[in-house]
Amino acid sequence: MEAYLLDWLNLLGRWVHLITGIAWIGASFYFVWLDNHLLPPTDPALLTKGVGGELWAVHGGGFYNAQKYKLAPPALPPHLHWFKWEAYSTLISGFFLLCLIYYVGADVYLIDKSVADIGRATAIAIGLGTLAGGWIVYDRLCESPLIRNEGAFAGALALLLSGAAYGLCQVFSARGAFIHFGAMLGTIMVANVFFVIIPGQRQMVAAAAAGRMPDPIYGLRGKQRSVHNTYFTLPVLFTMISTHYAMLYAGRWNWLTLMALSIAGALIRVYFVARHKGRASPVPLIAAMAILAAAVWAMAPADRPAASVKSDFSQVQGIVAQRCVSCHAATPTQPGFAVAPKGLMFDTPERILANAVQIRLQVATRVMPIGNLTGMTEEERGVIAGWSAAIPGR
Repeated sequence: MEAYLLDWLNLLGRWVHLITGIAWIGASFYFVWLDNHLLPPTDPALLTKGVGGELWAVHGGGFYNAQKYKLAPPALPPHLHWFKWEAYSTLISGFFLLCLIYYVGADVYLIDKSVADIGRATAIAIGLGTLAGGWIVYDRLCESPLIRNEGAFAGALALLLSGAAYGLCQVFSARGAFIHFGAMLGTIMVANVFFVIIPGQRQMVAAAAAGRMPDPIYGLRGKQRSVHNTYFTLPVLFTMISTHYAMLYAGRWNWLTLMALSIAGALIRVYFVARHKGRASPVPLIAAMAILAAAVWAMAPADRPAASVKSDFSQVQGIVAQRCVSCHAATPTQPGFAVAPKGLMFDTPERILANAVQIRLQVATRVMPIGNLTGMTEEERGVIAGWSAAIPGR
């Protein structure tokens, strides 16, 4: 019953996280697009009121006229909408999932003894420290002189993030490392909203309410952090889905794969942000496609050599029964699993044969058994490899 309830919490948590994330990212993307499509107002009265740009649009059967003031309107409206709860709700739901899956289930999903022999408390402390430390280092970098040089800032940030990706892949399971890298970026994004963007907006609103001209520095800082957030978005989304693809994180150079695809995502976003303004250089998009193509080529499986270990099916069935069926069965016996992961069951000869390709891939890449909970040996992996190589057409 406990595993069943945990599955429901997992499902509902993911659902909420997806909904709030869509709301936040949708609003963020829209305002970046809006900022880059504003045109100088043609009505002199709007210029007199302090309007710096406007946009006319048609959507859903109606016309809209969005206006942005250079600093603040002459008088504040009675109702002023703040875009913040979308970000906060995304962080809360994401942290709930991180705790539910990777901290409650640390022995399964976060710790891999073959990577680093650490305890549950140590692993959780490293995870939480990564979230907090990532924000602190990033924020200090934003306050450094490097912020005045976009290229130098981006280079320094890429180096620091590469260090984080490498370090995480040395202490956590590959899945745990990838998801913590994404959670670190997501935490930075929400912290930008909470510590910089919203406080700056409060200062601007307070100044306008008091009849003073707001200090433009708050608008500039808010815009800067908002642009950083939009560049982080695609890498965060990548890490959210990456754990479903063992080819990404199972290799020795998984940290490099993580950084390569994150950089590709950021470059794609750089291109589209520039494209909003009109004609844009295709260089960022070409570079992103080149990185993706290189990753596909580098991770391609090599042609399978002739098997050095000859195996018969009875050996394989015995290994699978001992090492895999505790999770992959109609009724799993491994604590924390109410149903077989992804619905894959290996508790009959027919099911093992039907899933031979998946079994070989997961065992060869050492992704399974997850965290090697059941202690599969290298000899046993060789037996499965030898058997699968001998299957005609496999």
